[in-house]
Amino acid sequence: MTLATKTYEFERQAVEQIRDARKRICAELSKVIVGQEDVIEHLIIAVLSGGHCLITGAPGLAKTLLVKSLTELFNLKFQRIQFTPDLMPADITGTEILQQTDGERKMVFVKGPIFANMILADEINRTPPKTQAALLEAMQEHHVTAVGVCHALSEPFFVFATQNPIEMEGTYPLPEAQLDRFMFNVLIDYLPEDDEVKVVCQITATEPEPIKHVFTGEDLLRFRGVVRKVPVAEDVVRYAVRIAAASRPGPDNSLNFVNEWITWGAGLRASQYMVLGAKARALLYGRSHVSFEDIRALAHPVLRHRVLINYRAEAEGVAIENIVDRLLKSVEERNTK
Repeated sequence: MTLATKTYEFERQAVEQIRDARKRICAELSKVIVGQEDVIEHLIIAVLSGGHCLITGAPGLAKTLLVKSLTELFNLKFQRIQFTPDLMPADITGTEILQQTDGERKMVFVKGPIFANMILADEINRTPPKTQAALLEAMQEHHVTAVGVCHALSEPFFVFATQNPIEMEGTYPLPEAQLDRFMFNVLIDYLPEDDEVKVVCQITATEPEPIKHVFTGEDLLRFRGVVRKVPVAEDVVRYAVRIAAASRPGPDNSLNFVNEWITWGAGLRASQYMVLGAKARALLYGRSHVSFEDIRALAHPVLRHRVLINYRAEAEGVAIENIVDRLLKSVEERNTK
């Protein structure tokens, strides 16, 4: 068997595993999570793509449980960091301490909680910008620097940060530069009545079944490589680029509602993440190519934290979800002309 044949067989098996992963992961998560199908799908896509996620939702909607369960599925090391106003950067990355070994004293670096595979940054907007910025290097470069020395983080590495949208007093909103590092902003809303009844009955009756290890970290790294090799037509890429570009206000933008309601539009990472996430979504649905529907399905989680609406939009009650819907409609109308 030639090297090319072995590589093809290796990738074919990985594609089949990713196709089956959606059902297996959802089956395991259903032991502890009821409903939230779109949320689960977006988190799976982010993990397969190697992206970080911002999770926005009210307290008690199982944000922590969902991330922890996802970690158990892939048998990864999990660390939860509770962000508070007095949290310091060294509390996240680690620090050097003086230790005495073999009769001599020397400075030894003690790793912080960020040295894990899956980091849950709980209520990230409750800590000052200086501590928030400690995550930037780790999220982008996958290493931290302490006293001039770089320390590599374990792979795979993900940051899942949560925010509480209803209690903003005493918080520090994340700057746009840091928000842009997150692949998705996933919204977790309240469940329908039937699902909520099911949750109450399930939680108050028996202990949930333990989550089984479905895959490993090595599998995840292999899946990530396969996702990037999924072919995508230039028209589909151009569609994603046009959606991101349409969100940017300016004299060259012919969309009146964009100039009226948007202060700052999506940057280049938006179209990159739409295409990368669309590749993972295509594989999850058993396709070896990316469709326009894959791009549309991920437009909201990619754009909702990258498009900054102004006071006029807020005063008129225009939500970011409505703006993204109009962007998609406007770009599709332009494409059909």
